[in-house]
Amino acid sequence: MDSRAEDWADELARLGWSSKAEHVARILRKRIAEGKHLPDDRLSEEEISKGVKVSRNTLREAFRLLAHEGLVEHRLNQGVFVRKLSLIDVVDLYRLRRVVQPAVIRDLKGREVDLSRVRAAVVAADAAGSAADWRVLGTANLHFHQALTALAGSTRLDALMSRVLAELRLVFYAVPDLREFHVAYRARNGKILELIAVGEYVKAANAMTAYLRDAERDLVDRYREAAG
Repeated sequence: MDSRAEDWADELARLGWSSKAEHVARILRKRIAEGKHLPDDRLSEEEISKGVKVSRNTLREAFRLLAHEGLVEHRLNQGVFVRKLSLIDVVDLYRLRRVVQPAVIRDLKGREVDLSRVRAAVVAADAAGSAADWRVLGTANLHFHQALTALAGSTRLDALMSRVLAELRLVFYAVPDLREFHVAYRARNGKILELIAVGEYVKAANAMTAYLRDAERDLVDRYREAAG
């Protein structure tokens, strides 16, 4: 088995694969969120269908699902490509996040929650920062937000945030150097976790709102500079 086949096999084992197109879409969405497929990358039908052991018809249905989510696009006579987002997309993603994420935190009041996944993401981000591995740091940052949203205990919110964060990863790759961005927000992740851990849910929610507003403004400025 070559390295690419092993890579696909690892994904199948971790995600509990079945032959349904939704599961193939889930694998591809996760790979996009982790930076394994970048904006304008062509997604090879032959490689992917062989890797996940599904027919091309099933794979094409998975592509249709991802196109509906805004993660990929079909180009006439060229194939399927990872989508490059616009500035309008960036603003809309943060608008959605400001509605969802602070509300999830506020709703934790009076509930027992397991913060282990959130802590693990913060620890992973710290380790990546120490190693100056900015791609892994960006991934850990996204895992932090996914884990926070998962505290709501809603499969629908989990699915929504998975799509949103995969799109956000495409934004990150459209901007040349986000090292300072990731380092700054890594520290704020830790502060939000501390507030939640001691039951300061309103302060944590307000901190998340401010975090998302600042991140949006910062990314929009960088996106404009990159577009030129």
